[in-house]
Amino acid sequence: MELVTRLGGAGGQAEVTVSRAELALTRFANSAIHQNVAESAVEVRLRIHLDGRTAAGSGTTTTPDGLRGLVERVLAAARFAPRDPSWPGLTPPVPVPPSPPWDAATAQAGPDDRAALVRAFVDAADGLETAGYCRTTTRAVAFANSAGHAVQGRAIEAAMDGIARTGGADGTARDCAERLADLDAVELGRRAAAKARAATDPVELPPGRYPVVLEPAAVADLLENLAWYGFNGKRYAEGQSFAEPGVAQFDPAVTLVDDPLGAAGLPFDLEGTPTGTLPLVDAGTTRAVAHDRRSAAEVGDESTGHAWTGGSTFGPIPRNLRLAPARATTTSGAADPTTAGGVTAAWNVATVGGLAGAVVDADTAALVSRMQRGLLVSDLWYTRVLDPKSLVITGLTRNGVWLVEDGQITRAVRDLRFTESYPRALGPGAVLELGRRTVRQPNRWDGVWWEAPALRLASWNFTGGASG
Repeated sequence: MELVTRLGGAGGQAEVTVSRAELALTRFANSAIHQNVAESAVEVRLRIHLDGRTAAGSGTTTTPDGLRGLVERVLAAARFAPRDPSWPGLTPPVPVPPSPPWDAATAQAGPDDRAALVRAFVDAADGLETAGYCRTTTRAVAFANSAGHAVQGRAIEAAMDGIARTGGADGTARDCAERLADLDAVELGRRAAAKARAATDPVELPPGRYPVVLEPAAVADLLENLAWYGFNGKRYAEGQSFAEPGVAQFDPAVTLVDDPLGAAGLPFDLEGTPTGTLPLVDAGTTRAVAHDRRSAAEVGDESTGHAWTGGSTFGPIPRNLRLAPARATTTSGAADPTTAGGVTAAWNVATVGGLAGAVVDADTAALVSRMQRGLLVSDLWYTRVLDPKSLVITGLTRNGVWLVEDGQITRAVRDLRFTESYPRALGPGAVLELGRRTVRQPNRWDGVWWEAPALRLASWNFTGGASG
């Protein structure tokens, strides 16, 4: 900041973020570890607004000469940049909440710690071919701007994603947590293997609309696309989002909250704005979209703390989106403390029985038991947007689809293509039931996750089968 003033004069505005990221990743394939990588990187990001023009740049060299070079490059870019009439100004000094608890064991985890989880996953698959990864990430960040705002914080994450395969059928399981010790690799390996075995010899079904139970991994794709295209403040300001705050656009069972501090995330964004719990949908009614300072200024709102490195191109998005689970009650109507808030017994085949016991946990099995005829879908992938405004998505199922008849899982089904409007699928009257146990799904980017229970929906539009 001192260099900006010295080289550019006192009339400019500037903000700088310095982050140190430690990423460690252990990959395995053919049931054996084949790669272990670790990286430690410091990045300095600088944005300057000078004489009505804005420019930004970044660098990894923190020597005096390196920092001076970064400042000179960004100042030169600002002088030649086009005018920026929508510059929203800098975040003023404002209190920022403390970072969530930091697990030292996860921050200091080494290859042996991750290898132990991989071994547990492979052993639990009981002879099936396996592949996947286990990773840990820590990030320490400091921010300052010329308005006098200065904050710092840190974030941590552990994640595991694995697959088991037999006879051409795949099963997968994944989890994300703040502590490496909270990843149950044995449970994940058993789940992936059980799903793979239950997915062999699938039958082909004709396209059409089917009632469905979507497992948490499939629901995560809904949340991700809703975040990118619906609750994105830039798209909302440009009139490209379906979101209409104040309108009941979803079923009353749907409550969506963005909560970065609920999983050891950073307490501020790239502009230094505090982060916190942001209710996006409350009992079916859209309440808000995610904003950075620029998108908020365009619609006369305030930043919600969602500026990020890709925001200038893609817009601000909620990156820690949670679908609230069903609230359990006792026979008296009071909340059941053993299940309220999504806390239920985890993977337990013995409590389910039958083919369902090999495919889903007890929470999802309860939704399946109340479906007369329909499909159980484990996962969605290769999803692409056909119509951003109505958020019509096409994609494929994977890692297991099963036919449900009279509340029982009867046969594995070959993968299907679907074409569906995600807001419509979650619209008023479309959500029949939510599970009580949420599962957090890691993203390919650390610090991004989607958390949801299983969902039972009235219909899902399958437009193609294995034959076309």
